[in-house]
Amino acid sequence: MPSYLHKLMLMHQNGEKHASTTRLAEYINLDTIIVRKDFELTGISGQPGVGYKTDELIEGIRRYLNWDRTCRACLVGAGSLGSALIGHEEFAEYGLEITHVFDSNPDRIDSIIHGHRVSDVRKMTEALKDDPPDLGIICVPSNCAQMVTDELIACGVKAFWNFANVCLRVPQDVIVQREVIAGGFAMLSVKMAKRNSRQNDFLED
Repeated sequence: MPSYLHKLMLMHQNGEKHASTTRLAEYINLDTIIVRKDFELTGISGQPGVGYKTDELIEGIRRYLNWDRTCRACLVGAGSLGSALIGHEEFAEYGLEITHVFDSNPDRIDSIIHGHRVSDVRKMTEALKDDPPDLGIICVPSNCAQMVTDELIACGVKAFWNFANVCLRVPQDVIVQREVIAGGFAMLSVKMAKRNSRQNDFLED
């Protein structure tokens, strides 16, 4: 869905008022029937021979992804990865608003990163307990991740986007999405190995 949305927004910016499943399927390298079934989830219907209205489909996908409302987030860990996430301009298009940034490094505290002031993590509970954000973004070292998560849960945070290389232990009513960068590289490595194997088999034949 995010890939569809990205392409549709580019088309909309170019003044294209309609989008076909064939064109979007070619863009993402999928069968048209898969794209059509995905779009059925949005509740938006296309017109035979015309396709889907681009603006309606954009709003339908945003609504399906829950990106039509603001998600307030705090980010903990303003190192290289955290700073990159803070500077990711497309988050605003997804409805994600980073309202607080925390770190423990004295060199980062009170600094401004992409327009966000970094606060002392020791003041996190005080800053969030009366108005907890919807989401906690965890970018701290693995050995600190659980402690930070526990503190945020105590403040009332119910969802986490975890970039630390550790499985977080949370109550059943708390949602965690873990991002494992090595996992993506592992998939790429396997695909590369398969391609090389096919090429070697072809040369041997």
